[in-house]
Amino acid sequence: MTETAPRPQARPAAPAARVPDAPPQGAPLPGAPLPRERGPLSAAVLRVLRGGAAPAVAVAGADPLGEDLQLALYLAYEPHYRALEGVADEREWDPAVLALRRPMEQAFLEALRAAVPDGDDVTAALEPLLVEPVDGQGVSHRLMREGTWELMREYLVHRSPYQLKESDPQAWLIPRLEGQAKASLVAVAYDEFGGGRGERVHARLFADLMEGAGLDSSYGHYLDLVPAATLATVNVMSLFGLHRSLRGAAAGNFAVIEITSPPGARRMARALERLGAQERCVRFFTEHIEADAVHEQVMRRDVLGDLLDREPGLAADVAFGIRATVWLDERWEEQVLAAWDDGRSSLRGPLAPAGPVATDRDATGDGATTTGATGAGATGPDAARPSAG
Repeated sequence: MTETAPRPQARPAAPAARVPDAPPQGAPLPGAPLPRERGPLSAAVLRVLRGGAAPAVAVAGADPLGEDLQLALYLAYEPHYRALEGVADEREWDPAVLALRRPMEQAFLEALRAAVPDGDDVTAALEPLLVEPVDGQGVSHRLMREGTWELMREYLVHRSPYQLKESDPQAWLIPRLEGQAKASLVAVAYDEFGGGRGERVHARLFADLMEGAGLDSSYGHYLDLVPAATLATVNVMSLFGLHRSLRGAAAGNFAVIEITSPPGARRMARALERLGAQERCVRFFTEHIEADAVHEQVMRRDVLGDLLDREPGLAADVAFGIRATVWLDERWEEQVLAAWDDGRSSLRGPLAPAGPVATDRDATGDGATTTGATGAGATGPDAARPSAG
């Protein structure tokens, strides 16, 4: 299918990085900024979110994995998560928003089902994820071996649409489970949400990492720069989580995240340490190494195991959720690495120059901090998953 052509427009550079100001005590949290449209579908969703009447638009003919549909779908999901600038809270369940969203969801789901094999063998779907390749060539491998601050900052921007709300999409699964599966999922989520400590919430740790890397940690700040391949990896979580009929796929999706996180997090921690990043930057990944190694066992044995004991008919959905998640992650990695191999940005436009990036080497006087479009404290060649992998 051919993607509906967006209106011609310049790709904006993100504003300069800043640490977001805390709102006054008792004041409502500011809404996330709305991005520019990328075609008629995203323009229609933006219009309805702002209170306008829904225009007549057709999903047929639009690329289900393209820029316009994926941004439109992301925006249609966002009122379930956070306030949006200029958007009333009531838009969350606005029939016009839901009417626009439903055919886009169907097109996305059909594209995913067409892209991955059928089958109900959950063990076979999981097996490739349990083996760490000796000669891995993924994004985190590249960053660990030769990444610069410039490439690291791009990676963090790709990650930000999910990591600044980490595990919120998976929380939709809790009321859809029973017994041990529910109890074990909540145990995993408890860790993701900081184990009862607000400063340890993983989304907060990622914001600390962004700020330490000279990026703006405001929710939604970089949405204009994030391409469709990245948005699809986040949209699939909302698609699965918001539909009870897809609870098996949601469980499979969460299992992939937890299984692939520890080795990827280990590589990313090494990459940041090689760049001389301070502990507040590395902490997000070191937090995931040991915790998610335990989570992987819990998800496989107690969540998926108990769910399938109770509802064996969901096996095909669980396997689909696993395969679709892996396929989207691999597709994203291929696009990012292809851009880096060509010596170009993997984002939709240039990042603004970095703010100062403090490193441990700077603190001891053994290194220099540089700022500018090529990042800060960059080492190694410039040439060359929103998961940790």
